[in-house]
Amino acid sequence: MKKPRGCYAQQAESKAQMRLHKPHKSHRVGWLRAAVLGANDGIVSTASLIIGVAAAGVSHPEIMLAGVAGLVAGAMSMAAGEYVSVSSQSDTEKAYLHIEQHSLDKQYDLEILELTHIYESRGVSPTTAREVAEQLMEFDALGAHARDDIGISENGNANPVQAALASAATFAIGAALPLLLAWVIVGERLMLGVGLASLVFLALLGGIAARAGGASIVVGALRVTFWGALAMVLTAAVGQIFQ
Repeated sequence: MKKPRGCYAQQAESKAQMRLHKPHKSHRVGWLRAAVLGANDGIVSTASLIIGVAAAGVSHPEIMLAGVAGLVAGAMSMAAGEYVSVSSQSDTEKAYLHIEQHSLDKQYDLEILELTHIYESRGVSPTTAREVAEQLMEFDALGAHARDDIGISENGNANPVQAALASAATFAIGAALPLLLAWVIVGERLMLGVGLASLVFLALLGGIAARAGGASIVVGALRVTFWGALAMVLTAAVGQIFQ
């Protein structure tokens, strides 16, 4: 049984709308940044710590103790730092919004004029800019000024507790990888095995993060791998000094 031409037309229109309204990847930036930073730091810091301590010629239990201590300390540090950072940003944005709301209550007409000038500076004609400003402020005055005047975006908002937990969890996951390798590999091969495997993990992490963010996979992988290798080489040199 053949489908009516109208069905094909509707399907084509639906597919076209899906392509036009394909979601952007900017909404991933908040959680992706915390996840990548946490896992990357976990791998680099723990692998570098293990290699540095191993290069000093200590026993295997001491190497594991240093690795576990580095995992716990690093995870808590990441959580605390992320919580303070996101909370401070949120407090600053709330203060700006409070000031903006006060201005809207006291001088609404001037705020319309300010928003009009902003749209004019972006290439909108004066008449259209005025109409857009009035309509947006009628719909959501504070939201319009937060977005176009202050520069506060809804996509950039992050929950402090969620960001802290994500950073701590991803750090712990990243740190667990070289730590498990150090537990399995004993002897002279420990430094080489942990180092090479950690670089592979970093390359995969950088590639995945770049792919999720729409960037170059090769560039993302090379970027984190280079800095990870540099950190491991430097800590190994420090360990050799104290051998």
